Amino acid sequence: MKHKGWVIAGLVIAVALAAVLLAASGADAGKLEDALAKTPQGTGVGQIDQNAPKGFFGIPGAPSFFLLWPILWGIWVGWIFSSVGAFGGIMAGVGHITVFGLGDYARSFKDTNPVLNKLLTDSIRTSNQYLVGLSALISSTTYYRMGRLVLPLGVCLAAGGILGAYLIPVLTAGKISLREYIGYFGITVLVIGGFLFYETTPAGQKSKKAAKAAADAFEREHMGKGGGSATNHAAAGVQVKSWGASRISFTFYGVEFSFNPIIPIIGGFVIAAISAFIGVGGGFLYVPFLTSIAGLPMYIVAGTSALAVLISMITSIFTYMFVKGIPVDLSFIGVELIGIIIGSILGPMTSKKIPDIWLKRLFVVLALYVGIGYATKGFLGKSIFPGM
Repeated sequence: MKHKGWVIAGLVIAVALAAVLLAASGADAGKLEDALAKTPQGTGVGQIDQNAPKGFFGIPGAPSFFLLWPILWGIWVGWIFSSVGAFGGIMAGVGHITVFGLGDYARSFKDTNPVLNKLLTDSIRTSNQYLVGLSALISSTTYYRMGRLVLPLGVCLAAGGILGAYLIPVLTAGKISLREYIGYFGITVLVIGGFLFYETTPAGQKSKKAAKAAADAFEREHMGKGGGSATNHAAAGVQVKSWGASRISFTFYGVEFSFNPIIPIIGGFVIAAISAFIGVGGGFLYVPFLTSIAGLPMYIVAGTSALAVLISMITSIFTYMFVKGIPVDLSFIGVELIGIIIGSILGPMTSKKIPDIWLKRLFVVLALYVGIGYATKGFLGKSIFPGM
């Protein structure tokens, strides 16, 4: 019955997403058509060849894809986000910008039609957020059922994130070129990667005794370390002990944690603003906030981050599509979401078998590669790493 319930829930989510996409597409189509009508016709760079096969957005000569590749990339995006609570949007960006070639395609219109260049850039940002939003919905629900989501902390982060996720699309939509976007994207990721690298060193771990104790207890229970069993006891998950205006406390596997709700509200605003600007979910900022400032183990960070990301993604997507009229390619996004569902179901199941420190190290490796690659491509014109 449980599995049947999840299947029904998945179908309801899919229908709801399709309805939202279809409702928005009609209003946004005119904006794209106007931009395309003003683009020079021909076979040169930055021109549209009407005789070429149709691709992205149904535009002649635009990149096109074999259906399996978006599904496979969606699985990777869903798995990495639901495993560490971050990098879903960044990996979605890597896929859209580099793997599927949409970055170079948008850049080709920089001189011939800057409006189309920026419209496609905003579409990439919005498309990233659709993938992360669905992954966040699935993974946060799963982590809550597993006792690995700190609900009050996630709610505080989300509350602060609503304003930030609304303001940035309103202020920046149509004003950022692809090259600037890629450069800022890379620098932000690089800074966070360096910060998380410090967290994996002995010096960085000394101040995280509570997180280490909780992680050790979790690993004994789920990995059989130190003589523990591999049986999951729900009572050992997150247990909220007290709610208050100045302090909220909870335990995870017998270790107590507490926080002032004002701090995550402010943090949520800043994180959502930055993530909405670069078109990602913000998990790569929520994770270091939760591990470093809140001092939590990675095992409850992913679910808590996912909840905060979910709320900010709903706000940001609504703003981009319904307030600013940014279009998305319905057929392309729909195929990717199939992979997102698969990956987001697998992530929570596999992450509990991976040691806490290795989840952080996975985060760091991806952050350094993506950050350096896109920073150099955005500001120097060419990435020093292959594949970007």
